[in-house]
Amino acid sequence: MENTTIIYGKNAVIEALTAEEREFNKILIYSGIRGDVKIDQIKQLALKRGIVFQFVAKEKLNEYESTGRHQGVIALISPVKYVELEDFIEQHRGENSSVVILDGIEDSHNLGAIIRTCVCAGVNGIVLPSRRGVLINSTVEKTSAGAVNHISIIKTNSLVNAIQKLKENDYWVIASDHHANQNYYEVDYTEMNYAIIMGAEHAGISKSLLKLSDFKVKIPMLTNFNSLNVSNAAAIIVYEGVRQKVLKAK
Repeated sequence: MENTTIIYGKNAVIEALTAEEREFNKILIYSGIRGDVKIDQIKQLALKRGIVFQFVAKEKLNEYESTGRHQGVIALISPVKYVELEDFIEQHRGENSSVVILDGIEDSHNLGAIIRTCVCAGVNGIVLPSRRGVLINSTVEKTSAGAVNHISIIKTNSLVNAIQKLKENDYWVIASDHHANQNYYEVDYTEMNYAIIMGAEHAGISKSLLKLSDFKVKIPMLTNFNSLNVSNAAAIIVYEGVRQKVLKAK
């Protein structure tokens, strides 16, 4: 179990939702609960704030709070405040802005390493899906060496909608796909806003996102062992943008 900050118990979760001072990753609710007024209130408050809630087995809740005092509900809390995509776009309007979109990254250490690389490379934002993949937790924060506090983290309920919104605002979308015909260094990163999509550790990028991409690029391999860790692959592609910008500035 990842090192995750939690709030548990019906009243505590309701209080946190009402106060709106905590940033939620998601809320887990015991699937066996029926007709509970406070659980219904939690669901309504979550819907109002756009917070994902999931129905799970009691064993899943016990993984986070083993004493059974969770009362059938646990909220997973983010250590950072997420940024709205619209606010991010407006903040960086007129700049050569860049974001990395992560399609279902499952490992907190990979996510932390990617964020650390992006901060060092001057990437402006990270886009994460609310429902699939890991969100920002204390393991991610630690692995990133605190880099999560130096970049805009954007959480969205739909990566498709997020990409469409970026494209409407003059971002070119670059998908990392090992089936691509173009190498990652054959794209000019210096004169455009761009969003780089990196896929999940095993599944890669979903077809719906590949269809939205303007460029599909690969990292060439010199052996038949054609699998790079996603955080290493992200670093290679992200730093190609840095290399090109440094050369152009000379």
